[in-house]
Formats: sequence, C-alpha cells, structure tokens
Amino acid sequence: MREEPIVLRRRHMLAGSGAALAAAGLASWSRGAGAAGDTPAPVPTGAAPKPLPAYVSWKDPGSLIVHSGTTIETKRSVFGTSVVTPAEQLYIRNNLPAPDASILSDRDAWEVAIEGVKSPRKLALRDLKRMGIETTAMVLQCSGNGRGYFPSKPSGTPWQVGAAGCVMWSGVPVRWVVEALGGVLGGMSYMTGTGGEKLPEGLDPKSVIVERSVPAAAMADALLAWEMNGVPISLAHGGPLRLIVPGYTGVNNIKYVKRLAFTAQETDARIMSHGYRLSPPGAKGDPTQPSVQEMSVKSWINGPGTDGKPVAAGDTQIHGVAFGGLNAIAKVEVSLDGGKTWAQARLVGPDLGRYAWRQFVLAARLPAGTYTLASRAIDTAGNVQPEQRSENAGGYNNTSWADHAVKVSVA
Repeated sequence: MREEPIVLRRRHMLAGSGAALAAAGLASWSRGAGAAGDTPAPVPTGAAPKPLPAYVSWKDPGSLIVHSGTTIETKRSVFGTSVVTPAEQLYIRNNLPAPDASILSDRDAWEVAIEGVKSPRKLALRDLKRMGIETTAMVLQCSGNGRGYFPSKPSGTPWQVGAAGCVMWSGVPVRWVVEALGGVLGGMSYMTGTGGEKLPEGLDPKSVIVERSVPAAAMADALLAWEMNGVPISLAHGGPLRLIVPGYTGVNNIKYVKRLAFTAQETDARIMSHGYRLSPPGAKGDPTQPSVQEMSVKSWINGPGTDGKPVAAGDTQIHGVAFGGLNAIAKVEVSLDGGKTWAQARLVGPDLGRYAWRQFVLAARLPAGTYTLASRAIDTAGNVQPEQRSENAGGYNNTSWADHAVKVSVA
C-alpha cells in the first residue's frame, strides 16, 4: 500500500463577558464546546428542519443537518461511494462567524504574514501562486465528530459521523515558502496559524481568536491553499486562503489565514491553551492536558439502511469509509452481528494517498431480520480502530467502532 500521499504537482518556482460572547454567537465555545454527525435529534412533529444560513445557501439542503448557523453536518446516508466529498455536501464548523464576503472581492490581494523565518515578510495570494502549486487529498474532520455518541452528553454540537469529508486542496507547500524566505530560525518548535475572522468588540482578542500551534514538523506536508475540489475556496470553508495541515483535526486547519509563524512556544490564545484539550470527564481544559491535534484510525458504514429505510433481503453491498490520520489504511473488516464475527472488506476506488480516506465494500447476502453493522479499520502502522471511545470532557476524538455501528432492518 502506498505510504505517501498522491501529490499532483504543477510546480512553477520563481525563485469577557458572557453577554458579549452570546452576542457574538460564541457562548458554546466559551463553555469548551468543540467542533461539528449523522442522525439528528428527532424533529418535533410538524417542525421543519432549520434552513441553511445565507452564507452557505449554495449547499444542498437535502444532504445536511443544520445544528446552528456555524455547525452543519452531512447526513450519513448521503456519503456516496466516490472518494471526494462534494463541497455542496461538506460539513461546516466555524468557531467564529465567517468574515464579510467582501474579502473575496479581490482574492489575490489577501495577505499572510510569514514570521519566524530568516526573511519575514507579508505575501499576497498572488505572490504565493507564483511560488508553486501542489494538490493533496485529505480527510477534513472536526475534532468533535462522534461526540453525539458520548453518553455523558458533552457540551457542544452532538455530531455523529457527518462532521467529516475527503477533499482536494490546492496551494503552495509551506516548506517551499519557508525555503524562499531563508528557512526557519533556530529553536522554533511550532508552526502557529492565525485566522482572519473579525473579532467581536469588547473582548480580549486572545480569548476568542482562532490561533493554533502544531509541531513544526507538520510543515512537511502543509499547504497554504486557495482551491478546494478544483475551485477557489468558498468563504464558508476558509477562502480566500486556508492553512491545510494533513492528518490533523479541522480546528488546526486555519481558515482565512493571515499569519503563519514559526514559534518557540505554543500560542497562548485560549482556543489553544484551554480549548480542544483532552480533559478528564468533569474537568476543564488547561495547558497541562494533551491538545487535540493528530487524527487516528477510524471508519464507519454509510449504507445501506443508514437512512432508516428497510433494506431489501438478498444480495447487498455494505459500504463505508476508513482513514488513518497520519497513516494509510491497510485493511477494513466488517461485522454483521455487532462485532462478534468479522469479514475482510474490499478497498475500492482510487488510492489518493495516506491522508485521504478509502472506500470499502463487503458483498453480503442478508435474509430478513435486524443487523448491527460495524466496521473496524487497521492502518499501515498496525494501529487497530478501538472498540470503545476514550472518555473526555469535550467529547473529542471518538474513534470507537462500537459507537459508530448502525442497526439496519432487512425485509
């Protein structure tokens, strides 16, 4: 199995208060809420689903579950059997409201400050496009995907599986930009990205700004991206420019990136120091606890029967997705009886590299009855998707195959 991501190269080198938080739509984040699953809470009889917010009105409403204006989930049953997730179906999770659409009026004028290098400077998007282009397929997944399965009901959006997708990002590799600016200064252990959202007034900027630090080694495959799935990145997904860190959870892939700094220490922004921490149940996040960063091996079944409709008895194709975070997928096993027995599934479709997900299929003949379908993935490093979740206060990093199992009726 291919260990490295497939890369399509086109290189052309040229050288506060609670009231204030609530008003800003940030009350849930202030409580430590994480990010964006499948089966929504039952809609009361006669109640219509929430409409799409204006800034994502171009998305397909029939494919999505609107939890809030900044948290929108892909329905489990609409994930197809193609590798790439269409933008119209891709989930939304924003920690702050999207900036005004006027920032897209002249995309090429958007500037990002590069710091912690020998020749720091601001570069416009038009400059980045002249420095080189690569395209990488990557799973984008919210840190809280699977939170809805935690019986403790952590604060935050109760995602099930739909806060994830596999997309193609195009942009300039960060390492090429760094090389052009003389390299990283000594002693810089982290790569820190800062988002360009407009911050609410009356609050300490560090308390709300989206600014995250990852190990500097993540620069090896990181991109400053301006295209998603072959078109300019939409405002909803971080355009005109987004920092892409393959293998890391969504919050570390900074939207509207305006600053990329190599730093000796992690940022002290609250979203880093206290948010997205793997805190024990009942505890609050703090810098001593592990940060939510790299993803690990995970899979789930998308069909048939995940829409709640009965499946016709007889031959059927059980299909889903699997990914390994920083590692490629080696194999996937499927169970029809809730994990008592397992059969190896077949990996199908193109292998787009270790950061993308793989589609899998198991052909089965199902007599009438009720089945608990589960999948279990193994990556190329030998890591096996666990049966149980790792309990934590924020409901992060749920990779439990038992939680992601689904009951289907066959008639």
